[in-house]
Amino acid sequence: MQNYFGEIAGLLTAVFWTVTSMAFESAGKKVGSLAVNLIRLVMAFFFIGVYNWIARGFFFPTDATLFQWQWLALSGLVGFVIGDLLLFQAFVVVGARISMLMMSLAPPFAAFVGWLMLGEVLTPKSWLGMAITMVGIVIVILKREKTEKNGSIVRKLTSSYSVPGILLALGGALGQAAGLVLSKKGMGSYDAFSASQIRVLTGIAGFAILFIFMKRWPRVWAALKHGSAMKRITLGAFFGPFLGVSFSLLAVQHTETGIAATLMAIVPVLIILPAVIIFKEKVNWKEILGAVVTVAGVALFFL
Repeated sequence: MQNYFGEIAGLLTAVFWTVTSMAFESAGKKVGSLAVNLIRLVMAFFFIGVYNWIARGFFFPTDATLFQWQWLALSGLVGFVIGDLLLFQAFVVVGARISMLMMSLAPPFAAFVGWLMLGEVLTPKSWLGMAITMVGIVIVILKREKTEKNGSIVRKLTSSYSVPGILLALGGALGQAAGLVLSKKGMGSYDAFSASQIRVLTGIAGFAILFIFMKRWPRVWAALKHGSAMKRITLGAFFGPFLGVSFSLLAVQHTETGIAATLMAIVPVLIILPAVIIFKEKVNWKEILGAVVTVAGVALFFL
């Protein structure tokens, strides 16, 4: 089991992100995705600080080197500010289930960036696993559309969902992939929770500056007074930037970035049941088939 510590951390990350994506989708529809982004990071900063104070005796990561601060800060800007800004808007446009399905495209992005920056090499079996996982996503996203043109039947592949929403989620996947690789480069053997806190702090600073230019602070104050949304943001902050992000760093610390990202990408499978029960979404046979294929791809990493 110890040999698979990174893989297990990746799977737990997927579980945590399932909870947080549902919570943030609901909160974002109530108070807006931008306000949710900033508030959850501030909450996560204190969650991590209290944990680190108990576990390491540091509320703030003062023992990190300048090198670690530089790369982890850059990772926070890319992953939290750019990636999550796009992802959270995708939650509002196409919902958490489809957004997280598109986030499954992060693994090949992460593997490619990991190869470029860190010289990581994946085995043929790992590449096959990622390819099968991607096929599962394509099954869900695309549909064949039949139309009549000039008396003849024309068949073409189209997207089953909003194209802008899909593109937003795709941007989120790119941001997450690059953020993971930058985190691994900066973290080394440093404590994963403290590394998360540096990333979160940078994310807070990035959003604060963004809010000044966009004049969105009044929406943040309004969101803080929205009791129902705040409960969901608190839940999402605990399972997302606190547990989820920290375990994602543990995953990339103990296994290849591409493998870790692929295991984290099974959220679309885990989210089907709660999406049906909580949001009353209808799931067709094609989406279930896509979920099964995705799980099969992930399973290859353990064989």
